[in-house]
Amino acid sequence: MEMQGSRRIRVALVGAGYVAQHHLGALKTLDFVDIVGIADLDIDAAEALGRRFRVARAVRKLEELRDLHPDAVYVLTPPASHASVALEALDMGCHVLVEKPLAESVEECERMIARAKQVGRVLGVNHSDRLDPAVLEALELVRSGACGEVVAVDFLRSSEYPPYAGGPLPAVVRQGSYPFRDLGVHGLYLLEAFLGPVRQIEVSFHGTGRNPNLRYDEWFATAECERGVGRMQISWNVRPMQSRLIVQGTRAVVEVDRFLQIVRVNRSLPGPKFIGMVLTAFVTALKDAIRVPGTVLRFATGRLQASPGIRRGAVEFAVALRDGTPPPVSAEEGLHVVAALSTAFERADASRTEELHARLAPLPQADALVTGASGFLGRALVQRLHSGGGSLRVLVRRVPLWLEQLPGVQVVLGDLGDPEIVEHAVKGVSTVFHVGAAMKGSPRDFEAGTVWGTRNVVNSCLRNGTKKVIYVSSLSVMDHAGRDAGVALTEHSPLEPHPERRGSYTQTKLQAEHIVREAIRDSSLPAVVLRPGQIFGPGAERVTPNGVVALLGRWIAVGPSSQRMPLVYVDDVVDAMLLAAERTDGMGRVINIVDPTEPTQAEYLAACKRQFGPQLKLTRTPTALFLLLAMGVELLGKLLRRSVPLTRYRVRSLRPLANFDLTTASSVLGWRPRIGVREGLKRTFGSAAN
Repeated sequence: MEMQGSRRIRVALVGAGYVAQHHLGALKTLDFVDIVGIADLDIDAAEALGRRFRVARAVRKLEELRDLHPDAVYVLTPPASHASVALEALDMGCHVLVEKPLAESVEECERMIARAKQVGRVLGVNHSDRLDPAVLEALELVRSGACGEVVAVDFLRSSEYPPYAGGPLPAVVRQGSYPFRDLGVHGLYLLEAFLGPVRQIEVSFHGTGRNPNLRYDEWFATAECERGVGRMQISWNVRPMQSRLIVQGTRAVVEVDRFLQIVRVNRSLPGPKFIGMVLTAFVTALKDAIRVPGTVLRFATGRLQASPGIRRGAVEFAVALRDGTPPPVSAEEGLHVVAALSTAFERADASRTEELHARLAPLPQADALVTGASGFLGRALVQRLHSGGGSLRVLVRRVPLWLEQLPGVQVVLGDLGDPEIVEHAVKGVSTVFHVGAAMKGSPRDFEAGTVWGTRNVVNSCLRNGTKKVIYVSSLSVMDHAGRDAGVALTEHSPLEPHPERRGSYTQTKLQAEHIVREAIRDSSLPAVVLRPGQIFGPGAERVTPNGVVALLGRWIAVGPSSQRMPLVYVDDVVDAMLLAAERTDGMGRVINIVDPTEPTQAEYLAACKRQFGPQLKLTRTPTALFLLLAMGVELLGKLLRRSVPLTRYRVRSLRPLANFDLTTASSVLGWRPRIGVREGLKRTFGSAAN
């Protein structure tokens, strides 16, 4: 959109996150706006955004942009800093636009409004969903009488957040109200746009436990408004994700699909009700067959931008400043919405704060701490330690049923990525068994559970003088693709030279092992690093073995069936961990724990097949064919400029490690398999695996 005007406006942005790119993209279309700088505590993000949108100055703090004399500041930071940044900008003599919500509390909103009046500057808030094209179309339909008299409006929204990546708890984890502060604000001002001012609102919330770091992930509200009843359902679990408004009237129902940017009008037709319903559904389906591809085409050609409401809010605020007219959404309206929802905010926050404080209640000293106790190996270790007596503590994200049935175990609830909860778990413990690590999820999940988790454990053990740390690493840290199969593998064999090509698990496990080994070398951490082979046993039957990929409900075995498998039975790994804790010889050492009997992949898969029968769909493919497939996937990724899960390097890294020299395990720990692979296969898959 090209705008004309004689007055130029100098704009600075604070915040370089997701929203900032939409503000910058919109402001760049205005010929009377000069973007003078971007500020963000994450200077790398600010500089990257500056390069992308050709903004000359990228800094950490707004104060560093003072010499550029901005006329307006757009505050695009998380809500907790809205008030402080806006007040600083007002004191610099700048007009201010704040992304919703205006602030976190009524008191903060009132201070911002008072300061804006005191310095004679414009303060606005970007209630962007109200400026969304599909919402504006629906509002026009309602005003024209297309719905008749509006009876009720429903706001249905689902969402997801990037996983917690470790470090001090962010607001999304710490605040019970964060989800409702984020999306409930949108819901309320949209209900009011259709129904008039809210008179009374009731809000309820609960947590499903699906995401331990998002305490309350289901929110419901009923609002009595001037012209009808509004309802909100906001969920972090409903899939597929939705962003819909349903306006129910006496003549028609208007449905707004904001994701698809489609407005549907379902009218009551004359004649028999059933025929009218069928005709309405049929006509709507025909229209959607045209509208949906049309929307996709508009996005693909750039005629419809992502987050159009955010962009329109950014543009209209700048136009209002140029023309000397009121902002599209006043600060007073922002205060009104925060005030209406403040009671719900406070209830959720108080409940979450109480819960987090309770997790830090003092604990008696314990002989051992196990991280990752909910996992396959962690559970086996906890059960063995519990049966042997002694005091035991575990750190888990959620409490599994089997753990609740073990009396006397001290349970610390929290995330390995959280330094405070790890410190609480480690304090007063003699021996720490650090088993916990991320096994699936996004790169942020692996960063929090594996890298941050290990760093937190190591730092806490050093501070608290822990007597012994047993760290469970992985054979994935070793070089798979480049190894010489004829050379025996030892603890000194080459490590993975290209972890970034192998995926998040290998990359973060290698980082974590380096953290432990550096602490042993530089800070005298009393630790032993164990690298077990592929751990198997009852409960892990459906885990794909080395050299096998699970794809579309099928196991694909890559390469020859004669490949040897580096297996180790779960109870034998627990034996090694207990020996490492008891003996001093292994202090500071890295020790591979693999069964000397290395069965072929064919033997292991045959055992699986005999137990699961036709349920197990197994296909074997030559390595060369899978490499060809990987080449095609890589090419597609380059064309789409996306990372891909299958590459030639990963295929070459699929071949299992074999030919281990286990001298260190036997001579330093005195470890030999007590159960062994053959007996382990019987216990896992039944005697038919003999």
